[in-house]
Amino acid sequence: MFELTVTPRFYETDAFGHVNNTVVTGWFETARTPLFEVFYKEGADAASLPLILARIEVDFVGQIYYGSDVVLRTGVERIGNSSFVVVHQAWQNGKLVARGKAVQVHFEQDKQASSPVPAHLRTELEKHIGELPE
Repeated sequence: MFELTVTPRFYETDAFGHVNNTVVTGWFETARTPLFEVFYKEGADAASLPLILARIEVDFVGQIYYGSDVVLRTGVERIGNSSFVVVHQAWQNGKLVARGKAVQVHFEQDKQASSPVPAHLRTELEKHIGELPE
């Protein structure tokens, strides 16, 4: 599991002082960075990252407010042949406020096709499989 703390910015809020729902998907993408780094080859540019996003989902289970940090927890739910499911949670003031999933696909840009996750990368991803604490 990975943890990242974000501080909501004023411009991310709406007229009611809530963090806008579109912000959470961006936070969750940022929280996937350690998993992206498993696939990133040193010296390569970001366009060569062999991953694409196939699906995202977010459940908003509480209101998120400006003025208090948010802790993001990220892990791997399962690994398929060419994809893996990332799970996320957002916590503010000790309360679960959002949870989500993202399906990442191992993708060969030159062939424009998915391909199996290589064994050495699968081994790295397996280190992060497990339930996130509730």
